[in-house]
Amino acid sequence: MEKMALDLFRKIYTGKKVLVTGNTGFKGSWLSSWLQQLGATVIGFSDRIPTKPSFYEANGLPDRVNQYWGDVRDQKALEKCFRETRPDFIFHLAAQALVKESLRQPLDTFTINAIGTAHVLDVLREADYTCSVVIITSDKCYENLEWVWGYKETDMLGGKDPYSASKAAAEIIFHSYYHTWFANHPYIRLATARAGNVIGGGDWALDRIVPDCVKHWSEHKTVKIRRPHFTRPWQHVLEPLGGYLLLGTLLYEGINGIKGQSFNFGPPANQDFSVGELIKDLAACWTHSDALSLIHIEEDASFYEAGLLKLNTDKALALLGWQPVLNYVETMKLTGEWYDYYYGSNQTVDQLRAFSDSQILFYVNAATEKSLIWMN
Repeated sequence: MEKMALDLFRKIYTGKKVLVTGNTGFKGSWLSSWLQQLGATVIGFSDRIPTKPSFYEANGLPDRVNQYWGDVRDQKALEKCFRETRPDFIFHLAAQALVKESLRQPLDTFTINAIGTAHVLDVLREADYTCSVVIITSDKCYENLEWVWGYKETDMLGGKDPYSASKAAAEIIFHSYYHTWFANHPYIRLATARAGNVIGGGDWALDRIVPDCVKHWSEHKTVKIRRPHFTRPWQHVLEPLGGYLLLGTLLYEGINGIKGQSFNFGPPANQDFSVGELIKDLAACWTHSDALSLIHIEEDASFYEAGLLKLNTDKALALLGWQPVLNYVETMKLTGEWYDYYYGSNQTVDQLRAFSDSQILFYVNAATEKSLIWMN
């Protein structure tokens, strides 16, 4: 497994210093684990561990990451981290990532997601070291018109809720900084990445369908489902992370047409399944109780939530050579089996880390078997 992991992405990450902001979150923790498989030295910048439990702690990352604690709205803390580490790569994932929380705390959502991104970019203006930077925003950055085809990177930005608007604002801030300071910067190459509807083992965020289910089922409690008929293009967490790593690789190599661009990463166009279907398939992987008997449908229209939003990934295919790897069945298998294993009988941190690493290996092998060689 080690040899295969180190051979990915043309071995570019091996021996490199990679800074991940928001590294204690769900996506940031999985990205950190994959980077370590690739032989990178991972540096983390986060203000806290956002959930209890967390993939960050469950996978033993506190002992394997050079951790900086700070808020992305604190520019001096960012400056200190960047100055002391001089990373070869930065993946900026630090964010307030929940739609419902954005309704409770709109100002925090705007300042973390938009102004926090501006602080990262502002610190990089003065960088005197070579660094490739991927700024992660969200599929929610698009003005959602509820149409059935995927949004392209040239479509209008917008947002009816504070979370979506904050991600659109982050994209606008990025393009302003890029054209003013980074288009001809001697050291910094950067781009943005957009993805959404990400699921996978180790997510315990509030008000998300998969974490809500497994938390309730683990306590033999009934989970309330507010919108079972809503359809989403679900994708496993490793799908966009593979796209981010590929994008970082091509920025590092200086491939023409990549710098300053935005890229969508999403599942195949036909991979749309309802919340109800997802819950049923998640329950099929649960071995600790009769999960299907612990579901209660309770419609809730008290806040706005997009009924359908999907991405067109043609640009990522054309310019990066990226394609999604997993189908829906594989996505649900990896997700359900991770939680089922976690809530099993007293796994150690080392055992859980090995299980998580085996899922990364499964993903890599699936890409190889399908002749999707973009990560080589």
